[in-house]
Amino acid sequence: FGESITQFSFQQGGWGASLADKLVRKRDVLNCGFSGYNTRWAKIILPRLIRKGNKLDNPVTVTIFFGTNDSEHIPLAEYVSNLKSMIQYLKSVDVPEHRVILITPPPLCETAWEKECLMQGCKLNCLNSIVGEYAMAQDCETDVRDLWTMMQKDSKDYSSYLSSDRLHLSPKENEFLFLYLWPLIEKKVSSLPLLLPYWKDVAEAQPELSLLGDGDH
Repeated sequence: FGESITQFSFQQGGWGASLADKLVRKRDVLNCGFSGYNTRWAKIILPRLIRKGNKLDNPVTVTIFFGTNDSEHIPLAEYVSNLKSMIQYLKSVDVPEHRVILITPPPLCETAWEKECLMQGCKLNCLNSIVGEYAMAQDCETDVRDLWTMMQKDSKDYSSYLSSDRLHLSPKENEFLFLYLWPLIEKKVSSLPLLLPYWKDVAEAQPELSLLGDGDH
C-alpha cells in the first residue's frame, strides 16, 4: 500500500514483481499503489482495500510505503498521526503490528529534482533533509525498512539508485529494495505451505483425492 513507487513496483524488474515471484503458489501479492497520493488520502481509502470479508481479508503482511508526497504537502505531525491511524485501523480488522512493515521514503537528489520542478513550471518544492525528517518519524511499533538511511549509508552516491527524475526508483534501486525487504518478509511467510500438491504427488488415477481432498469432491 503506497504511492507511485508502489504503483510502479510491478513493472519489469520492480520490487513488487520480485516479491510476487518469490511467493508464487504461496500467496498473491496485491499492488495497492496510488501515484500522487499521500497519507491524508491513504487513511481514507484503506478501509475500502482491507476489511473483513473481502479479497484482502487476513493478509499475511502489509507494506505501507508513503512519505515522498507527504514531505511536500503534509505537515510532519499529521503524517505521523496518519500512519498511526492506518496501523490502528489494520489492528481493528485483525492485522496486528507484527504483520505491518513501514518503508521510509528514499532520499531525494535535489539538483535533478529541481530541474524536474522547473520543467513543470514551479520551484524546488522539497529538500532531502526534509524527506529525512519524514523517514525518521516512522516510530509506530512496527517493523521499519529505512530506505532513506540505507541508500546514503557510508556517504555513498545514491543518485544511481534513482530514475531520471531523481525521485522514483531505478532498476538498481528496485533490486536493492527487494533484497532489503525480502529477509523480513521471508520470516513472516516461511511457514506457509505450497498451494496445492506438487505435480508428481497428484494421484493420476484419482486426481480429485489429491487436489480436493478426500470427501471434498
